Amino acid sequence: MSKPEYRIRNEQLLSGKKILVMGLGRFGGGVDAARFAAKAGGKVVVTDLASAEKLSDSVGQLAEFGDIEYHLGGHRRADFEEADIVIVNPAVAADNEFVEIARDGNKLLTTQINIFFELCTARIIGITGANGKSTTAALTAHLLRGGGGENRNYGKVWLSGNIGNEPLLAKLERIGVDDLVVLELSSFQLEQSAWVGKAPKVALLTNLTPNHLDRHGTFASYCATKENIFRLQKADEGEPAISIFNGEDKIGVEWFEKYKEQGGRVCMKFCSGDVSEEIRGRFGLAGQANLSNLAAAVAVARHFGVEEAVMKDCLSSFKPLPHRLELVGQSGGVCWYDDSIATTPASAIVALEAFEQPKIIIAGGYDKGLSFEELGEKMAQMAKAVILIGQTGGKIADAIRKHPEGNAEIQFATTLAEAVRLAGELAVSGDVVLLSPGCASFDMFDNFEHRGREFVRLVQQICG
Repeated sequence: MSKPEYRIRNEQLLSGKKILVMGLGRFGGGVDAARFAAKAGGKVVVTDLASAEKLSDSVGQLAEFGDIEYHLGGHRRADFEEADIVIVNPAVAADNEFVEIARDGNKLLTTQINIFFELCTARIIGITGANGKSTTAALTAHLLRGGGGENRNYGKVWLSGNIGNEPLLAKLERIGVDDLVVLELSSFQLEQSAWVGKAPKVALLTNLTPNHLDRHGTFASYCATKENIFRLQKADEGEPAISIFNGEDKIGVEWFEKYKEQGGRVCMKFCSGDVSEEIRGRFGLAGQANLSNLAAAVAVARHFGVEEAVMKDCLSSFKPLPHRLELVGQSGGVCWYDDSIATTPASAIVALEAFEQPKIIIAGGYDKGLSFEELGEKMAQMAKAVILIGQTGGKIADAIRKHPEGNAEIQFATTLAEAVRLAGELAVSGDVVLLSPGCASFDMFDNFEHRGREFVRLVQQICG
């Protein structure tokens, strides 16, 4: 049996083809893929396990394409057997039975990000990692946009990928060959990038700690998918690939040593100490982790010739992304921070370490199969109180109780509203209340943004 094709080398290949979009979703990627396929002249069918009611907003965004068919509330075998091309959502695992049907039928399998890799003519800067990749991507784009002068060797700077702004494929026709595209890339997207054997010209790793073990099984497997961003890089027309690693991250250092001797590649390391006092003084985000994010962005900006003085000047206008150690309320001497983006124990530890004040942390949520042992120890040592919600509340409490030398008070709440109320009752002037769940949100919310917005709404009721 011949192998299925994975590459769409030009947009015209979609015209007249039966195109199945597997996974419409509610966060833009499926809508972007369906719109792109329809505009390219494809006969588009959209399939999703979710119901039409849950996907009404996404379907509404495609209203202008009246010929799109929707098969929602479940997948149909016939759709995968009859399609010419299947565009797979990153949330779909590689061993999905319907993907296997398409693969066995030698259908062309691709994804939104793979189509972009194939068709984008600009240089791509890919940023991945367990934590900090959104902030690093936003900072990188901000510094590059501020870069100017007669030595500038690039055009417009675009920011997209897994960061949740304007859909990726919708930008393609406006991106010029001299432009730069900064992409935040998830492990799911990088797992599927192996289908086309492509990676960004410039690739950066923020850090690696266990995440998404419910999908990848082991930390080693998770790391292997992330490593695709370097493993698949190639020199292009004499221009080397650029690989950038965190010199303060164990795996980052290991990978730097592994790749630095390879031909056709330039390897670099960044450390938080690389950031000058002048630049650091203009940076308003709290915590050592954010300083590392800044160092990563500075490393990319330096590579593209942005001068230190320019970086210093434009940092003051950087607007932090929401739900990332974001100060969302102050009342009675208590500061409330939204760190809903913290969907792993390691990221919650980073948030705890960002503040010296007494801390009341709201944690817990959907269980991704991660260990809470280290987080429990840190909470016992560093938190004044821990208010636990969601599926993992009991597991986190057990991890804290293994360290009776700590002084953290443990309380449970059935809702986020109850957790915020309890935090307000416990907090006194000088305290920090921190939503940093250390878990995904899917047991109680649509996503981390939904959780963060609800937290902000509840805090505003307290702070006025």
